[in-house]
Amino acid sequence: MTELDFKHKMAAHCESGTITSLLNFGGLEITEPLVFGISGGIFFGYFHKMKSFAFPTFIVRNKPGQMRVDIEKRLGVKFKTYAFKDPASGMTVLDDLIDRKIPTACQVDFFYLDYVPSWERVHINVHFMVVVGRQGTRYLISDAYFPKMVELEATSLQKGRFAGGEMSPKGFLYHLDRIPPEIDMKKAVERGIRKACFNMLKIPIPFLGIRGMRMFSRKILEWPAMARDTEHLSHEIMKINILLEDQGTGGAGFRYIYATFLQQASEILNKSELRDLSAELMLIGDGWREISLFAARIGKNRDLGAEKLKQLGDMIRDRADVEENFFRKLSKTV
Repeated sequence: MTELDFKHKMAAHCESGTITSLLNFGGLEITEPLVFGISGGIFFGYFHKMKSFAFPTFIVRNKPGQMRVDIEKRLGVKFKTYAFKDPASGMTVLDDLIDRKIPTACQVDFFYLDYVPSWERVHINVHFMVVVGRQGTRYLISDAYFPKMVELEATSLQKGRFAGGEMSPKGFLYHLDRIPPEIDMKKAVERGIRKACFNMLKIPIPFLGIRGMRMFSRKILEWPAMARDTEHLSHEIMKINILLEDQGTGGAGFRYIYATFLQQASEILNKSELRDLSAELMLIGDGWREISLFAARIGKNRDLGAEKLKQLGDMIRDRADVEENFFRKLSKTV
């Protein structure tokens, strides 16, 4: 098997973990929380009526692919990217990169990863992983969600890379191309924090940032009228738990990983205030975890009356209030 000397690490999130592992392989010692924070990854958006979504949903991070783009901007590193119309060409290019011993990140539909237990597979077109070796029809994969390297058949990899649907991967690949000889880490951290504060506080769009949280707290009362039946509503309410805890966030909607970033940033910037804000954000994350557990409980028990949904909305509104206060204080530190 063609296999690279690649150090596999688990991570809280597939995209930040993949970027971190590629940078580490290239010789840049950087942690996943720093990658997440410098890229301004923490975010919030609520989408009530969008053609792209069959039912209202929300996000707790910037859009897939944006972390890589923003890391390039703020660290000065360069990634080379590829997209394909023809699956055969896409597989040929990947094979050539691996044969040249270049670890290569792939965007795939999580559903086609046959090393994942069947009951855990869902159609998510924005999962990222690194291909680090191949032999015959099998590829060696570094997937941030698994404790060790895994193998994947070429047919499954091709299906995942060229799956259809929303945010289709289109065979997308990328690999590290260049790391500059010098990186101003202080400037990068400051820029990442400013971007996060702008996104949460100042974007003049009613469904993004803190405004989006408040919209979510109001609009969730309308969900029963939009659901087909009780089972459908139950499913959508329980998805709140999945989006906050299970889809690669490391728990509580990325708040814990951002808190770790602030702790590390406090050392880089020599600002003790960031350590205090890190501890505060951990508590804010605990509040989001309470929301996820409450949503899972009332969804599972089909206890979805107006009173329970109002209670859930009030919990979300409370997070909006404390996060607005938090990000205003964070903004003042930089």
